[in-house]
Amino acid sequence: MADLDDLRSRWLRALLAARADDSCAISPHRYADDLLRRWQEPQRRYHTVEHLAAVLDRIDVLEEYADDPNAVRLAAWFHDAVYLPERSTNEERSARLAERALPEAGIPSATTAEVARLVRLTVTHDPADDDRDGQVLCDADLAILAAPPSAYAAYTAAVREEYHFVPNEAFREGRSAVLRQLLDLPRLFRTPYGAAEWEATARYNLAAELEMLSP
Repeated sequence: MADLDDLRSRWLRALLAARADDSCAISPHRYADDLLRRWQEPQRRYHTVEHLAAVLDRIDVLEEYADDPNAVRLAAWFHDAVYLPERSTNEERSARLAERALPEAGIPSATTAEVARLVRLTVTHDPADDDRDGQVLCDADLAILAAPPSAYAAYTAAVREEYHFVPNEAFREGRSAVLRQLLDLPRLFRTPYGAAEWEATARYNLAAELEMLSP
């Protein structure tokens, strides 16, 4: 289980660093508690606080490549804040949540817009070559694809549990399409670190999973 107190501290550091000043009257802890409640909803099996903590850990590794690491960290908090497996609008609804909450929390409009843009980017995980913040967030979010075999197997099992309501054949077809889409990207990872450390293993894992799903 992720350390919730540590996550609250990490939220506070990122939020205060991104604030324009300390004039906001609302406690920043209120937003952390709301987000953590969302990340612990019962329908989640992979998109949990453990995933949030892992993405934040990867951003720490990759932060030298970002233009605004704290905006990327805030985007990590919001990128799956709204998550209902049966809906295709989760990223958009998560971005809109950020657009409502961050100004209340004292975040400048430009940073709020960047966070929302980054959240929407996780629909495709295909940042532009000059999008340094997008590259860091997408690499951090996709780093699970380069996990060791046991962790990758646990990830795929958790994803299947989230989609328990989908019949096996439909899930196989849908998951296979996602894997092919990822494998068709010229590069899965855009930061130098991600390309060097994660790309080859991730492609191996994706290809192996796709083979297992093949009829």
